[in-house]
Amino acid sequence: MKELQRPSRLAAGARVAVVAPSGPVPEERLQAGLDVLRGWDLDPVVAPHVLDRHTEFGYLAGTDADRAADLQHAWCDRSVDAVLCARGGYGVQRMVDLLDWEAMRAAGPKVFVGFSDITALHEAFATRLGLATLHGPMAVGIDFVKNARAQQHLKSTLFAPETVRTITSGGTALVPGRARGVTLGGCLCLLAAELGTPHARPGARGGLLCLEDVGEETYRLDRYLTQLLRAGWLDGVRGVLLGSWEQCEAYEGLRALLADRLGGLGVPVVEEFGFGHCEGALTIPFGVAAELDAGTGTLTLDEPALR
Repeated sequence: MKELQRPSRLAAGARVAVVAPSGPVPEERLQAGLDVLRGWDLDPVVAPHVLDRHTEFGYLAGTDADRAADLQHAWCDRSVDAVLCARGGYGVQRMVDLLDWEAMRAAGPKVFVGFSDITALHEAFATRLGLATLHGPMAVGIDFVKNARAQQHLKSTLFAPETVRTITSGGTALVPGRARGVTLGGCLCLLAAELGTPHARPGARGGLLCLEDVGEETYRLDRYLTQLLRAGWLDGVRGVLLGSWEQCEAYEGLRALLADRLGGLGVPVVEEFGFGHCEGALTIPFGVAAELDAGTGTLTLDEPALR
């Protein structure tokens, strides 16, 4: 697996666009998120359809075409230095193939941040643009608005990425060892849902795979992992980082499943790494070469996440 192109870090005064590719956005939380960004000396601009709600499907932030247009316009606007997703939910898979990837590639690299349903866009940016992205807090998320650890880790990654070359999680080894590879991953259910779709990544070979999920029954997590195993998608993976499993079964029960499905890969696996839907979530760059030490619960990047 190849390293991907790293976009440039942000500086005071940078213009950042907030888009809503998935679910609807509460206006009061949007305003709180914009206040945080302004407090970082950034210049946030809100895409036209961020506060829309689909007339038939209330779980979508407006129509597929409008959500795609917002993202594409923000990305192709050369005055915009970064694109931050407002929230996850569901909807990226409905709009991702409406994007003009040639135009977005021509617009050049910039910072992209999100997680959860945004996993499908992390994958698309990797395979279609060859671009490194940030799996991190979103602009209307509770973590982004209220949690000091989540805020500071994302801010440091954006403005001074050399200060967070080693990401220390406090996690422990489910399977001990050290491994080198290129980071990728996201929400487990979305990675399973990507299989067989246009331009999907062929697999995690050579990668350090980050996995997390929210609100899933254990048998469903079993099904997603088994699907990835049966499809050969996990063949050649170098190591696995397990993030949060919020609103799932108590972790002791999940640990047995994760050990059962992942232990046979013969690679280091670190658990409770502190990214995803948990409080105080860490920002994890995708598409960068790194070393995982499961014993110390650390991920050390070869180079800063951003140039």
